[in-house]
Amino acid sequence: MVTRGLLVRLDAKHGKDAAVEEFLRSALPLVRSEPATTAWFALRFGRGEYGIFDVFPDDAGRDAHLGGAVAAALMSRAGELFDQPPRIQKLDVLASKLPAAPPAEPDTKAILLTFRAKADHSGDVEQFLRDALPLVEAEPKTTAWFAIHLDDGHYGIFDVFPDNGGRFAHLTGHVPRELAKHALTLLGSVPDPELPSVLAEKLG
Repeated sequence: MVTRGLLVRLDAKHGKDAAVEEFLRSALPLVRSEPATTAWFALRFGRGEYGIFDVFPDDAGRDAHLGGAVAAALMSRAGELFDQPPRIQKLDVLASKLPAAPPAEPDTKAILLTFRAKADHSGDVEQFLRDALPLVEAEPKTTAWFAIHLDDGHYGIFDVFPDNGGRFAHLTGHVPRELAKHALTLLGSVPDPELPSVLAEKLG
């Protein structure tokens, strides 16, 4: 079970996209050596826009990662690779789907959806996200799924898929339809969807 996570945003310097992608892929062996890093994803959001999403069983696991080799390498090369320091958000994991074993094929696509709860409806939003888990568990091409509460107050969903077909099936499936149905009641902002590519991942 995972309860804590991180979302890191990285803005590549002009002309440094290839170097950033190489750096993120090179971090995978270091992450694999961290027993408390349950899942880790290196992401490309768009030209010059990169990120990392990872989850942990508890605060101790997250703190170990933040004090570990990957974070040290990231900070040591920040001035060389990035326009500004990495933006690190802590998050709580409200519910999650994780594969029983590493997937047979690597995931290449992801969704990050964030939104605010309407005033006095945070509890309802959290319950909605937890109730979505059985729907996601019935989606064979949704490899992993996380309902999250970010430290800036936003709620969200992060999930990964082997291909565009899996991502499209999720986007047209039960969870988005239920979210749209309850949006006026529960949400204080329009959901902001991002569709990153997965450059590297640790799962299991």
